Amino acid sequence: MSRAFRASILLLFLASCGGGNFSAPRNMDDACSVVKQRPQYLRAMRAVQAKWGVPISVQMAILYQESKFIGNARTPHQYALGVIPMGRQSSAYGYAQALDSTWDDYKREQRRGGARRDNIRDATDFMGWYINGTTAELGISKSDAENQYLAYHEGRRGFSNGSHEAKGWLVSVAAKVGARANMYHDQLQVCLR
Repeated sequence: MSRAFRASILLLFLASCGGGNFSAPRNMDDACSVVKQRPQYLRAMRAVQAKWGVPISVQMAILYQESKFIGNARTPHQYALGVIPMGRQSSAYGYAQALDSTWDDYKREQRRGGARRDNIRDATDFMGWYINGTTAELGISKSDAENQYLAYHEGRRGFSNGSHEAKGWLVSVAAKVGARANMYHDQLQVCLR
């Protein structure tokens, strides 16, 4: 085997182990387009639906809102006096924008020490785990994307204390998540027959 050929194989191997494609899919208002472009998303979300009972359309709507389907999404930096970097707004990261502490709880409880927030299978399984817990603790239906999103964003305790009620902007965002889940549901009925 020639040296150039071995180097090419090594380069291809290393490239395949890289960070992956973290760009957003095109036409995110069309669920069928998204799952056609990213079949791995559909496989991951189907697994979550089978394991946790969370509809694909609800998963997609929350993923859209949290990260626009971008695996390495982060919250923006904060700046003092508009120029001095002070760090990020929170530790939220990845497709599901999971916080460090909640992600650690998931990994410990599910015995998934190697799970990564920038991996669609792990991120959707996290969402299924969290939504399942919300249903068990608060009684919110897994198909109620709007209230599941509020509990996801505010945390279960915050939701049960009504912290979202003083945040008109968040209530509006949650309504959009609910509408998007309904739109995705209708679209998926056509292309996933």
